[in-house]
Amino acid sequence: MMIENEFLTALNPSQRDAVEYCDGPELVIAGAGSGKTRVLTYKIAYLLSQGYQPWSILALTFTNRAADEMKERIAKIVGREQASRLNMGTFHSVFSRILRIESDIIGYHSNFTIYDETDSRSLLKAIIKELGLDDKIYKPGSVHARISMAKNKLILAQQYAANRTLIERDRDARMPEISRIFSIYEQRCLQANAMDFDDLLVITYRLFAEHPDICTKYATRFQYVLVDEYQDTNYVQQCIVFQLTQANRRVCVVGDDAQSIYGFRGANIDNILEYNKIYPDSKLFKLEQNYRSTQRIVQAANSLIKHNERQIPKDVFSENDTGEKLLLKPLYSDKEEAAVVCKDIMRIRRQDRCAYSDFAILYRTNSQSRSFEEELLKYNIPYRIYGGMSFYQRKEIKDIIAYFRLIVNHDDEEAFKRIINYPTRGIGNITLQKVIAASQQSGVSLWTAITQPNACGLELSRSVFTKLEAFSQMIERFTSKLNTVDAMMLGEEIVKESGISADIYASKDTENLSKQENLTEFFNGLQEFVEGNREEGLEERVYLPDFLQTVALYQDKETEDGSKVNLMTVHAAKGLEFPTVFIVGLEENIFPSPMSTNSLRELEEERRLLYVAITRAEKRCILTCAKNRWRYGKLETDVPSRFLRDIDPRFIVIDEGMGRISEAPRRVVPQRQIEPIEKPRSAYTPSFRPVRTVQQPVEHTQPMAHNLQVGSRIEHQRFGVGVVQKIEGEGENTKATVEFANTGTKLLLLKFARYKVL
Repeated sequence: MMIENEFLTALNPSQRDAVEYCDGPELVIAGAGSGKTRVLTYKIAYLLSQGYQPWSILALTFTNRAADEMKERIAKIVGREQASRLNMGTFHSVFSRILRIESDIIGYHSNFTIYDETDSRSLLKAIIKELGLDDKIYKPGSVHARISMAKNKLILAQQYAANRTLIERDRDARMPEISRIFSIYEQRCLQANAMDFDDLLVITYRLFAEHPDICTKYATRFQYVLVDEYQDTNYVQQCIVFQLTQANRRVCVVGDDAQSIYGFRGANIDNILEYNKIYPDSKLFKLEQNYRSTQRIVQAANSLIKHNERQIPKDVFSENDTGEKLLLKPLYSDKEEAAVVCKDIMRIRRQDRCAYSDFAILYRTNSQSRSFEEELLKYNIPYRIYGGMSFYQRKEIKDIIAYFRLIVNHDDEEAFKRIINYPTRGIGNITLQKVIAASQQSGVSLWTAITQPNACGLELSRSVFTKLEAFSQMIERFTSKLNTVDAMMLGEEIVKESGISADIYASKDTENLSKQENLTEFFNGLQEFVEGNREEGLEERVYLPDFLQTVALYQDKETEDGSKVNLMTVHAAKGLEFPTVFIVGLEENIFPSPMSTNSLRELEEERRLLYVAITRAEKRCILTCAKNRWRYGKLETDVPSRFLRDIDPRFIVIDEGMGRISEAPRRVVPQRQIEPIEKPRSAYTPSFRPVRTVQQPVEHTQPMAHNLQVGSRIEHQRFGVGVVQKIEGEGENTKATVEFANTGTKLLLLKFARYKVL
């Protein structure tokens, strides 16, 4: 074990003050990159040096990785033997051990099962079926989310049924039977000697509340309690911590209110903001030196977060290099945005001789990854989706692609198996196995087996044949339109008539909202494909088979192991750091989320989310926003995010060279004020858009086309600013070859092109 003074000298004065204080409740506000884990680690080592026994210290974290990392660091200071005897782990792991010890008191056996989310949903699905409820309305995921959120607020089934507000909310959502499902679910878990993850906390709280002697037993055993990431605790977690510490008052919580971004999961920022009300005798410590980022990145982040009304004031600073200012790149479209990010990655990589893994592209929602994935593949830049799946590997996208594949190729066996009963149409696995057996015996495709059942010896009931016939007729209807209706219009028709859109839009829970965003983004890409080919004079290549050929290049994109660009949501980036960070899609209706703009509390969480994004950057932080994006099948004009206006102009510059042709000198204008942000308009729609009529091309009539000449500069809605290199053809067939600054050379059919002459 290191001698005491040796390990304490590794701390700065603020960190050391927080470590050495042991006289009562303590709140340590740890700014981004300020050494939060080091303080927790050294605090535990210091407690051991002051005579506390390892088993008397309880340290609660949110992830096993955080607990393991802390234990490893502590072992280097005090030795592995002492570190191994600490009570350290996640809330759930620590309290599950206590519940097994005290199981007889709470009516469980010590070998109780812990249900994961899949188990919980499976049980709920069974209950919904038993009650004869519509599983398209009572989706197990949605029901589970409501029950989980209630439990996190210590509302059990009985209290739920008596809560008029919750009952009315469920009625408004057309789910009035939630409280009944909740009650049965609670009973069935007990009967099965099982607890879900929420129960591990709720039942621990009830154990301590209903059996004060048990609470005293553990409060005495855990002489010092420490909590990591306190800003992410929910109501029940905070209550349990208070139960264990209200008597001895030896508690230290560490967190940062400016990084509280998990409200949608039940995290309650009031726990940290009102800590001094929970513990009136508490002492506040602030860790304000950022060791991660350059001075200007830290200053920019500070200037942003100061606009939040509810916060604990702090002045985070850095003594690292001054560094570059944040760079804002306003672009013409999401297509140009993706191209510019790819070019910047290649440029900076050559300039700094760094690895691809030194770059991160952060976005507000998972659906935004599509345009970047497609562009990275074009530039042959390896990438990985951190904490998620590639856009075209997501279930709802693979389902739609499977429909497209079967419509184009009836003999596609994997596509057939994937969609034959999605959405549910009463064709179960037993039927599918019979179809497979008949096709193998006859040596024909699954499609042939269901369309020629007699020839293939397929024997099924009349009702099942009726369902298979309806399915095949639907597919045939779509197939008959393959070469006459463009991919966008036919795609919309398929998704609507098959029931996919109704299934995805049946609920507004977090999981379904993500699917809805992905569905919308998929059609944005589909419309971009159609309009792009039309603009480039490829009118014969706007159909579904053509789209499938293109999208095949985006699937199975796995690259060899090694250095890769990191793509992730800002939520997934929490706790990570990268030399260069791109924060993309900084527009109203994206960042902040349109669902947050009517609530100050939610809007402030969105601002904290951007603060987290900026503070992931070590050396460089590049922001992008696009003027035009495809949404719901049409190109919409966006305005920059209101949060850009919050950043002090001393710490951000706008690259006004974006969109200029490559030969033109590019300049970065310092200290320019961000333009006023227009009032946002709502772009969120709760249901899938109906099938549209064909969108008419933008009217660029021949007189306008005749104004073009070689050397003319144009501004295109998707490709940005470019210079005309060549004009050919006449009348409706007039084409222009244009070199665009960021998106390369394009051949445009002028009757469809969306541009204006500069």
